[in-house]
Amino acid sequence: MPSVSQPAMDPLSDVLRVVRLDGAFFYPVEAAGPWSVESALAKELKPRVLPAAEHLISYHILTSGSCYAWLHGEEPVQAFAGDVIVFPHGDANVMSSALGPSPGITTSCPDRYPHTVVIGDGGTPTTSFVCGFLGCDRRPFNPLLTSLPRLLLMRQMSSGWLDDFTRRLREESQLGRPGADGVLTRLAELMFIEVLRRYLADLPPGQSGWLAGLRDEVVGQALRLLHARPADPWTLEDLARESNSSRTNLAKRFTELVGQPPMQYLAQWRMQLAANLLSQTGNKVAAIGRAAGYDSEAAFSRAFKKATGLSPGAWRETRRDPSLRPEAPAGAGR
Repeated sequence: MPSVSQPAMDPLSDVLRVVRLDGAFFYPVEAAGPWSVESALAKELKPRVLPAAEHLISYHILTSGSCYAWLHGEEPVQAFAGDVIVFPHGDANVMSSALGPSPGITTSCPDRYPHTVVIGDGGTPTTSFVCGFLGCDRRPFNPLLTSLPRLLLMRQMSSGWLDDFTRRLREESQLGRPGADGVLTRLAELMFIEVLRRYLADLPPGQSGWLAGLRDEVVGQALRLLHARPADPWTLEDLARESNSSRTNLAKRFTELVGQPPMQYLAQWRMQLAANLLSQTGNKVAAIGRAAGYDSEAAFSRAFKKATGLSPGAWRETRRDPSLRPEAPAGAGR
């Protein structure tokens, strides 16, 4: 049986594994002259794009030219060839050749690669980009999503990396070889992980959030311990001792950076681990509860239903049949 108590490589890898980055959808775009594209909320595109995914992360990879991108009501950013724009929460967004009045073209999600979307006045393309979606779990607890901004612009991913990515994407999409969907998903995962690494490395001092917690000496150590041994009977005193900190200092710094006390974080992370096991295995509820640190099935079932609104058995059924999933509350995952 998969165990949630095995040592994790690191908290970021652990979260990416448990929230199940899965499924990828790409399409290329060539734009000429004045142009503007408005993308709908990713959740509205989900039935067409990745119907089995709980949440969609959308992104654009500029391969040539430049453009502006923005969220409604927020300041635009200008992106150039080699930049990656990510919308972690799947917000509706606009991309345009220039600021100010625009043609106001709105597009629905087209077919995936190799079909190319052509926008603008039909002239010689001046901007090219790849649009993509990556599916992941959002509930019951995804600390990574909550720590990411609504728009993430990563400047100048290395040309070698980007060239190899687009080449592999084109090959796998057009040749239709066995296993192509799996390769495309892995490519999307690698792109997203590389963006996260760059974002984490560039976080300014004083930033809060789960990713900022990873960089803190005390909080980072506490997160590594909780992720390595989530089923242990942790107390704040034990966690502080192994993190080389006082209880007061750990509780204060952890809450300031992560946004909740260590024991509350652990309780929510255990629920995410259990939810993953319910989705991915046929193990009995009692065994999954023990793996998540609960001595009795009844105690685990009560805690799980309180956290998710569903019993463990009902949760498992909704993962087998996505049409049974209740709509997450507005703002969930942020």
